[in-house]
Amino acid sequence: MAGDQGAAAGPLIGVLALQGDVREHLAALAAAGAVPTTVRRPDELAAVDGLVIPGGESTTMSKLAVLFGMLEPLRTRVRAGMPVYGTCAGLILLAEKILDPRSGQETVGGIDMIVRRNAFGRQNESFEAAVDVVGVGPVDGVFIRAPWVESVGAEVEVLAEHGGHVVAVRQGNALATAFHPELTGDHRLHGFFTEMVRSAG
Repeated sequence: MAGDQGAAAGPLIGVLALQGDVREHLAALAAAGAVPTTVRRPDELAAVDGLVIPGGESTTMSKLAVLFGMLEPLRTRVRAGMPVYGTCAGLILLAEKILDPRSGQETVGGIDMIVRRNAFGRQNESFEAAVDVVGVGPVDGVFIRAPWVESVGAEVEVLAEHGGHVVAVRQGNALATAFHPELTGDHRLHGFFTEMVRSAG
């Protein structure tokens, strides 16, 4: 039934609900015209048109993905071209390589980039800053223990920088930001991703 509703109202976009700020992404996706749903199991992943990997704790998220039997299904669907959008911890999970991984930390991959965890500082050094995102325009970037992108491969489009560091990228159907657009009430990035999902569908 969810699929029928998605066809009528907009693409069915899941939010990986293992850990992190899931509720805020569900609300932002709904505001952007998508039909949002939570994804915790491989069968739920198989049903969605696209997926958001939220902010949270990237090490915990990767370990839970293994525990729930989600890591390989995620890798398979992302490799097959399912649209995916990662914010903060989600950006880390979409990287091919982490510079300073925690023990046992794995990634889904999908974007040819190397990232640095907690690059902008610890929790008490969180901040907001204006970020100009290609294809979207100026947005208010909320950076919470945020990573940055150290380097990207030839196929990766850099969409935004802050302080000389890459903070938003796209490669094919994969989008990632180091900041949290779901916390600002500005739904344009979720709208941008929703359009990516529509185009891919």
